Amino acid sequence: MDIGIKSLLNRGVLAGWRWLDQIGKVTPGTRAAAGFGSFGADSTIGFPAATLMNTGAIHIGTGVRIGRQATLSVGYWPDYPGVPERGLVIGDRCVIGDRCGLVAHESIELGDDVWFGQDVFVCDASHGYQDPDLPIGEQFGTHDPVRIGSGSWVGHGAIILPGTTIGRNAVVAAGSVVRGEVADHCVVGGAPAKLLRRLKPGVGWVGRRGDVRPVRRGHFGVEETGSESA
Repeated sequence: MDIGIKSLLNRGVLAGWRWLDQIGKVTPGTRAAAGFGSFGADSTIGFPAATLMNTGAIHIGTGVRIGRQATLSVGYWPDYPGVPERGLVIGDRCVIGDRCGLVAHESIELGDDVWFGQDVFVCDASHGYQDPDLPIGEQFGTHDPVRIGSGSWVGHGAIILPGTTIGRNAVVAAGSVVRGEVADHCVVGGAPAKLLRRLKPGVGWVGRRGDVRPVRRGHFGVEETGSESA
């Protein structure tokens, strides 16, 4: 193929994709957004999405940014009769990276200002394995709600398992597998995730070996106005 024609076609394809990227987003006022239980002002879901299932049970706050190829679903299949009214709730100003999956059966709830990296997976149910003769995929497990507190950060590729409660302004390191309780102002990491660092008032950020990092105030990249021990 002539290089000039190839270049022209390439420009056309990229321009068309940019147009689809903009016009295909789920935003307030679109038909797709109207199908959600609630869809806040200035919120977007990137194009294309992977799966948006039983969206009437999904509630999205204001100023939320959800990346491409995301999965947001409630229940086991489309029009599942046992779908709860508020199966998946995402608070205000949350950021959900590309290819993340939030799969709810009873309740997954994110507070305000929760940020996810890419490829994060959250689910409130798993498979059972009590019957040794029945295929695992046919054994449904219990539903155990998941809560992620406001201001928390969940790193790239992390998995949040059923029954997990993550506190406020906590950090989950990339690639971690989390189950159970994570307190406010803690850093956890690993598979399974373990406590790496926590905030001790009057002291600072204390690591597992007792090392202390000072508390610093202000946004990242802004010149410090001072630091403190707590």
